[in-house]
Amino acid sequence: MLLNQALKPLTCKEAITRWEKEKGEVASEATVIEMQFQWPPIEKMDGALSTLVNCEKLSLSSNIIDKIAGIAGMRNLKILSLGRNNIKTLSGIETVAETLEELWISYNGIDKLKVMTAMKNLKVFYIANNNIREWAEVNRLQDCPNLRDLVLFGNPVMDTQADAETWRNQVQNRLKQVSKIDGVPIVRVEDFEG
Repeated sequence: MLLNQALKPLTCKEAITRWEKEKGEVASEATVIEMQFQWPPIEKMDGALSTLVNCEKLSLSSNIIDKIAGIAGMRNLKILSLGRNNIKTLSGIETVAETLEELWISYNGIDKLKVMTAMKNLKVFYIANNNIREWAEVNRLQDCPNLRDLVLFGNPVMDTQADAETWRNQVQNRLKQVSKIDGVPIVRVEDFEG
């Protein structure tokens, strides 16, 4: 009986309470909250996260979260780290579109980028090792005018190219605003003209 209780996933409220005890801080006043690698893991993002009104960076990586939720009240959120979870869709991220500058969501199961068109302030987008299969999805990032740093390797769409250089050139030609692809700075001819 005790073993089953120990393996029950954490709620966000329980994880926040644990974080407060460990840090000796009030979560609603903190600007950085890291609750990655929880054991037992966090299973669902929920409304308890909206109490984190001053949070600028939230890390929930390496849990078992299956969807993005509960962040609508996080009006100061700039960095959201959700890598290594079970997330299949980006639906829910648009609730922080006004403030979010960095989204780290590698190693999930995402295959569509439709909601990214709302992310006008996004500068950094790490979505390596997901299920992006079509160039049409990559093209949606054209609607993110401030996007500069994109990590996209490990997605099936990359397999359509012969090698890494051809891959980066394809991405660079589609996303003119990006200055770094998969960790490699992009140098364009127009950078030397003038």
